[in-house]
Amino acid sequence: MRPPPSSTSAATINDGPPPTDPKFLANEQDFTKLPPELADIDWSQPISWGKYAPYPPSDDTATTNESGERIAPPLPLTPENTAPSFAPPHSALTFHIHATSGRARYTTLHLPHGPVSTPVFMPVGTKGTLKGLTPMEIVEERGDGEASAGGPLNNEIILANTYHLALQPGTELIREQGGLHRFMNWDRNILTDSGGFQMVSLLKLAEITEEGVTFDNPFQELESSGNEELSDNDLDDTKDAVSVSCGKRDSSCISDTGDSSKSSSTKSQRMLLRPEDSIYHQNNIGSDIIMALDDVVSSVSDDKTRFEVATYRTLRWLDRCFSAHRRKHDQNLFPIVQGGLDVLRGGLRDVCLAGFRLRDFNAPGYAIGGLAGGESKDDFWKVVHHCCCALPDNKPRYLMGVGYPLDLVVCTALGVDMYDCVYPTRTARFGVALVGGEAPGTLRLKSHSCAADYRVIMEGCECMACCDGNGKGGYTRARLYSMLKNDNPLAVSLVTHHNLAYMMSLNRGMREAIKKNSYGEFARKFVRDQFRGKENGGQDVPSWVKDALHAAGISLEI
Repeated sequence: MRPPPSSTSAATINDGPPPTDPKFLANEQDFTKLPPELADIDWSQPISWGKYAPYPPSDDTATTNESGERIAPPLPLTPENTAPSFAPPHSALTFHIHATSGRARYTTLHLPHGPVSTPVFMPVGTKGTLKGLTPMEIVEERGDGEASAGGPLNNEIILANTYHLALQPGTELIREQGGLHRFMNWDRNILTDSGGFQMVSLLKLAEITEEGVTFDNPFQELESSGNEELSDNDLDDTKDAVSVSCGKRDSSCISDTGDSSKSSSTKSQRMLLRPEDSIYHQNNIGSDIIMALDDVVSSVSDDKTRFEVATYRTLRWLDRCFSAHRRKHDQNLFPIVQGGLDVLRGGLRDVCLAGFRLRDFNAPGYAIGGLAGGESKDDFWKVVHHCCCALPDNKPRYLMGVGYPLDLVVCTALGVDMYDCVYPTRTARFGVALVGGEAPGTLRLKSHSCAADYRVIMEGCECMACCDGNGKGGYTRARLYSMLKNDNPLAVSLVTHHNLAYMMSLNRGMREAIKKNSYGEFARKFVRDQFRGKENGGQDVPSWVKDALHAAGISLEI
């Protein structure tokens, strides 16, 4: 059972994005003032809600045992293959938790375009496509047209980016074609980022105000600077995206003079992305999960005031996103927890979480943002741990921008369900394959050591690089070395397919371990395979991995 298709939303969306309601705007002198709705919060107490064992109890779920001690009740579980209800208040999402192992959980996230098993890694198709792969290769269809549940990929959800799709081809065009699912010939689920991350990745092109963020044309900066200041990572998915149309036929394309009419020169175009605009674009795209536009600050910034302003603004922008959302019946809007690296009691992460707790009725799930930006791994895991201890257990938790295999294993132990990152696909374009075994878990296929290596990338892998489809060997490392050195695009497709197959295999392994209540053993083996110890000629386990797993109740000493 799935939610009914939209029948009235298109006509409403045709009206364009709504204006900003002045009641949601703050004056500059109030930017660093605690939001008034949080004035009565007791910051000496943990900020949490909807918590079950093994987490500490929250006020709304706590019970007492025979000794009168305050405890968290056991987490309610739902058998596998239970039909989704799609009941209000979130009629486009049903979340079933099937098994737990410590804090790790195996769940099914039912969405309008089918179920998604978690833990799940979502490949990134920034502009509605995964570079080098077709939709058919992503779902691994058999000859009878049915998706193969045991195939090496079998992706149930991918990610696309609102900012880039708004630049080109434009979300109005996508809407007119029936939404992104039809536009890209993809009948499974899609999650779209709101464009907030571009405030960090394209910061040199962005002007952030209470109204929203205005982006300059990346090509203008590219041409004027000779691309000396903007990194390849910043522009890798932007270089092809800029065109004469910014994707909105109104105020999202403005000239440098502020004229709302579309400039004839691409160089003079700017895009205004307000919370209302981001939701308008995502409503046009028709993705199953859409993200709130948040005020994102680089995790390595030392500007405490900027973090404070951004955290309070994220709450105001969330209210604007909820107000602008016109497809609540078939799209799920997730808030994004911000607050920098401040996990002190009553700190900025707590402020953001407390604000979300007051708005929980409107949120079908939550994302943890503002990480994977160069902060220390010690800071990284502590923020993830802090948020997982606070966010409700009956809703999905999505850790944004995280895709290193080790990070997935550790953060799943802490309680995360969903991940995304360009890492597996981008690193494939540089000829780097993901493999099991010793850290860093990669194989550089352009290395001379592969020139005469006649093994496949990874024995046992069922990807189209390692296996010919009949259980026999595929492309050797030597063959891939030669193809990559000659810029053969097929080689990039093969390595991309392999890397995604590796990630999907990792996901399946984590889920199976949770079902067997043996996730601790799984995590220990994964970590020990990567870090054999200096006494064995390898690397020692990083202290952050030990500390994070210890917080999740997993010891590496067993």
